Amino acid sequence: MTMHRPSKIVCVGRNYLLHAKEMGNDLPAEPLLFLKPPSSIIREGEAIVLHPVSTHIEYEGEIAIVMGARLSRAASEAEAVAAIGGVVALNDVTARDLQKNDGQWARAKGLDTFCPIGEPVPAPADLDAIELVTRLNGVEVQRARGGDMAFRIPFLLHYISQYLTLEPGDVVATGTPHGVGRLSPGDVVEVELVGLSWVSNPVVAAS
Repeated sequence: MTMHRPSKIVCVGRNYLLHAKEMGNDLPAEPLLFLKPPSSIIREGEAIVLHPVSTHIEYEGEIAIVMGARLSRAASEAEAVAAIGGVVALNDVTARDLQKNDGQWARAKGLDTFCPIGEPVPAPADLDAIELVTRLNGVEVQRARGGDMAFRIPFLLHYISQYLTLEPGDVVATGTPHGVGRLSPGDVVEVELVGLSWVSNPVVAAS
């Protein structure tokens, strides 16, 4: 599959119980949605920049969905699954200090280079079995499966379609598991959907 620039990146927050706990939060009663701008996207091997507007920037490995068909008007879960074009590894890089200071997360999540994304591949039949692994400097720091999510992928797409029309090529990032951590210049962070997709990026200070 070829990865085209999406019209939007819809993200889900606090979708794994242990991650919600490590951030000092409860699971939300319904999916917590926010957006990342397409201008935040970088690809394999491109550098994550530690912008000087933040002093605490973290990785968040995620399973992401690329839409293959238009989805709107509260589509059913079956319709949502049928509209999936592929799955892809994604890193929802976050300026944690800005996130804590802001009620909205546009600054914390939307900085340039804050959305490393791999190459999409066809989605497996069992979305719950997708396994996510994040490594920092070669050391595993996150591991989870789609089935560990509080809100599973078919429901997430159905839920989002009640509020936003998802266009072909749009990306839905489904949330990060526990094990998030701080990035420093010289680090290399890799997000892998085991046997499917991956993205690896060096980390650099702003020039």
